[in-house]
Amino acid sequence: MQIDISSLDSLLQQADRIVLVGHFNPDGDALGSVSAAYHYLKGRGKHPRIILPSPYPDNMDFLEPDDPRDRMLVCENDLDAARSLVAGADTIICLDLNRLARTEYLEDDILAARGHKILIDHHIPVELDRFDLAISTTAVSSTCELLFWILMAMPDVAGDVQRIGPRCAESLYVGMMTDTNNFSNSVFPGTFEMASKLIARGVDKDGLQEKVLSCYSVSRTRLMGHLLKDKMKVLPAFKTAYMLLSNKEKDRYHFKPGDSEGFVNMPLAISSVKVSAFFTENFDSQYVRVSLRSKGEIDVNRFASRYFNGGGHRNASGGRLYMPLEDVPAYFEQALATWAKEEKFL
Repeated sequence: MQIDISSLDSLLQQADRIVLVGHFNPDGDALGSVSAAYHYLKGRGKHPRIILPSPYPDNMDFLEPDDPRDRMLVCENDLDAARSLVAGADTIICLDLNRLARTEYLEDDILAARGHKILIDHHIPVELDRFDLAISTTAVSSTCELLFWILMAMPDVAGDVQRIGPRCAESLYVGMMTDTNNFSNSVFPGTFEMASKLIARGVDKDGLQEKVLSCYSVSRTRLMGHLLKDKMKVLPAFKTAYMLLSNKEKDRYHFKPGDSEGFVNMPLAISSVKVSAFFTENFDSQYVRVSLRSKGEIDVNRFASRYFNGGGHRNASGGRLYMPLEDVPAYFEQALATWAKEEKFL
């Protein structure tokens, strides 16, 4: 993996007011990467701030900066403040996104901003030309893994993991752990090496797993049971299962951001299921969020790109559908029939 460390270090040396931007509906990798970058830059004497387009799950609150003045700024809560930070930044670093549209409200603001623009991401590259410096590869488990190797190559760290601060190390581990579904998918040899180094550095692996993966509410667990029992539809001819989650069901089960994390993976525990899809009605019913997962060589990135206005990775992708939730099953099954023949996994 080639990383242009000298250019990155040069840009960071010149920078002071740095804005770190994650994607809409931030997951553990988005949160872990912006948090890790914050702690690293703070250690270099910079003044970083974090902007997220939408709220993050409650179980990730421990990733917030200690200084209350540096709390993660959520666009949906204060869009004017977010836009002001972007406009005043001398450097903007986008993490865990390959399209500026994934910042939802800030695409035009970032493009118009005078500050240098840096991308650090592990999805299939789409908009590299919109950045002054883009570090992007799919040969890592997560943006946090990519960021880890970047930091290890920085002159002030020089390959010594002990020079990565404890909060930074913790954030990096969280992002890697969540994006691999706790080492279940998208794992590379370097992923285990990263984990080993961070644990040797002092990261509490078991403690983080408990905070992130064993902290859900009773209502979230009941929702999971409801989806598996009453909503999961299995299509044996296509080796596929899918589920839909409506806003009415969210209200019934007191849904909070992050409660559906991991639901799309559950049908893959069925031996005959090779593809899983999960469709979630957005809170304002403007669109349906699409999550896709697959086993082996089945490429759901192509499926997401062609039919769901999205993309991602071979075995984990997502997108959006701009239609009522009740129209999704017919559309999905028709698209699946065509795509499955093309992919030749029937």
